[in-house]
Parts: sequence; structure tokens; C-alpha cells
Amino acid sequence: MNHEAREDHEEIDAKSHNKVVFDDLSRRVVNCAYAVHKALGPGLLESAYEECLGIKLLQEGIPFQRQVPMSFDFEGQKIDIGYKLDLLVDKNLIVELKSVEALLPVHEAQILTYLKLSNIKTGLLINFNSSLFKNGIRRFVL
Repeated sequence: MNHEAREDHEEIDAKSHNKVVFDDLSRRVVNCAYAVHKALGPGLLESAYEECLGIKLLQEGIPFQRQVPMSFDFEGQKIDIGYKLDLLVDKNLIVELKSVEALLPVHEAQILTYLKLSNIKTGLLINFNSSLFKNGIRRFVL
């Protein structure tokens, strides 16, 4: 990977202002998402990006599931009311896809809640509607 691509997959931690380097699985998924964004650009529906990202993940041999039902327990009762993870990658990474004008706090709250309820530690929030791809990526670690 060249230096430019590596910079695309780093982010600045808001509190410490240090660069945070993505783990290998997150980096591989981001590379696939970047290829999709480069080919299609912004402006399509989320479902189109999800389908195309699935194709790239398959090509790269990265195991994943799409639209994974998300239930949770509340006071001993299983609650299953239709929440779905966009992508569950290698059973260790939640990927929430968006195609919106801007990522909002509600989008971050959504992925953080999914991480907490699933006991999965790492998640990616990817907005394909960003003109500059790296501005549409957020990584979350619990």
C-alpha cells in the first residue's frame, strides 16, 4: 500500500489529537469501500453501495453477512423489533453504511448502541455521499 492510501485510513482522535491507525480488518474493509466510492462516487442509495461493497468483500475473501437481525435483552426478555446491522464482517466488525448529506450524532449513537448490544468492540460508520471519501469514515472502538 502506498503512503497516500495509508493516510486515508488514519484518523485523528478527537481528545488526544493523535493519529489512530485502523486494525487490519477495518483497513481491509475501508479499502473495499474506497474502491466502491472511487468507482461510483456519491449520490446513490445506501442499498446500492451495500450491494457493491458486498461484491468487493467477496472478491477480497473477507467473510461477512448482510442485514443481520439485531435483537437485545431487556429485563430478561428478548426484544426483536426489526433492527438490522448493515454488515457484520468476520463476526468481529459492524459496518453501518449511510448515503446522507452529513453524518449526524444520531448516526454515531446508532452504531455505538449496536456495538454495546452486540458485545462487538469495533465498528465503522461509512457515509458514501461524501465527496472526499476519507471525510465520510468514522471508526468506533468500545
